[in-house]
Amino acid sequence: MIDKAWIPEGVQRCSIGRFLLWLAFVGIFLGWGLYGAYVILSQGLGTTGLDNYFGFGLWITFDLAVIALGAGAFFTGFLRYILRIDQLKNIINLTVIIGFLCYSGAMMVLVLDIGQPLRAWFGYWHPNVHSMLTEVIFCITCYCTVLIIEYVPLILENRVLNKNRFLHHLAHNFHVYMPLFAGIGTFLSFFHQGSLGGMYGVLFGRPYAFREGFFIWPWTFFLFIASAIASGPSFTLLVNKLMELMSGKRLVDDATKELMAKISGLLLAFYIFWKILDTWAWANGLLPKAGLTFDQMFYGLAYGKWLLWTELLFCGVIPAIMLVVPAIRKIHGLMYLAALLNCTGIVINRFVQTVQTSAHPVMPFDVWNVYIPNWAEWSTSLMIVAYGALLMSLSYRYLPIFPKEKELNS
Repeated sequence: MIDKAWIPEGVQRCSIGRFLLWLAFVGIFLGWGLYGAYVILSQGLGTTGLDNYFGFGLWITFDLAVIALGAGAFFTGFLRYILRIDQLKNIINLTVIIGFLCYSGAMMVLVLDIGQPLRAWFGYWHPNVHSMLTEVIFCITCYCTVLIIEYVPLILENRVLNKNRFLHHLAHNFHVYMPLFAGIGTFLSFFHQGSLGGMYGVLFGRPYAFREGFFIWPWTFFLFIASAIASGPSFTLLVNKLMELMSGKRLVDDATKELMAKISGLLLAFYIFWKILDTWAWANGLLPKAGLTFDQMFYGLAYGKWLLWTELLFCGVIPAIMLVVPAIRKIHGLMYLAALLNCTGIVINRFVQTVQTSAHPVMPFDVWNVYIPNWAEWSTSLMIVAYGALLMSLSYRYLPIFPKEKELNS
């Protein structure tokens, strides 16, 4: 009875027994990841698959991927509160939670990846003003704070908490100022998404990633922004569909889903056009200037050309067409397939930029190196996924995330 009192009014949730069983399943991965984190923090990064060749590996690939996929939060917030697309109110709460989970999870990963977390404050107190990573540190931290501020009023909307007069008015005031936080979040996220890409583009000793650009910004700066805002809405659609399948309920109306798919498709078409142009200019201009060939950038199955063609064609051009064409988009099975391909392409992009860039030999005596993450890296990465599943499950059960849930299931 106590549990039911906290559930949003007018909606149904599974029994507390089934819910606890689900949390126990999630807890297995949390426990395994916590053990892996303990081993890493107590014994150092030597317990991972990282070495002098691969300072960046699974963690940074995971980190960049979830940050890109979590971009649905800031861009949907921009569309909802700044451009006033009112229909997005039906899904904006979900995007905020996804964004918070992605960014807080990414910061947890960084605690492990920096090797000496007790010195994590050095980046804030002794910033390298010539490094794009300095901007990333400050922007991610500030934007994660913005997401916390956006998540708090959702928590305060809980049926029991909202009965408290002070918390009720506090939540109302948060909602009044949400356009301001949406604007701040958009500004911060645009810049740090770009700086993450710019970090690779300025690595002149790494020919796979290095790019020319516009003033101080390499082309990868702009491509990372475009890819993030293209994949974020698709990831939100996939999370929503997964929640609908697990709950057996409709949570968001079809018109809102199709609008999100259309937005994602248009942005993906914009991104993939410039990505193909960038790849062509890189292969036919930048590499020959450096005395290199296109074929030299790839090696075997691990770093083969199939990754590039999969990213550009099967996870770029094809899903962009599927999401833009209304007749295809209205077939929801194809819409979700296109969204999945879109997100897969972004993950591949972050992988090749992070791992393939490091694997390429840069000295005459170097050879191609294949990076294989070990159990400690996998367990801690899955721990972040489990953390997201835990918090999303609690949010869905106890918070009024979906404004139309009661109407769609009545």
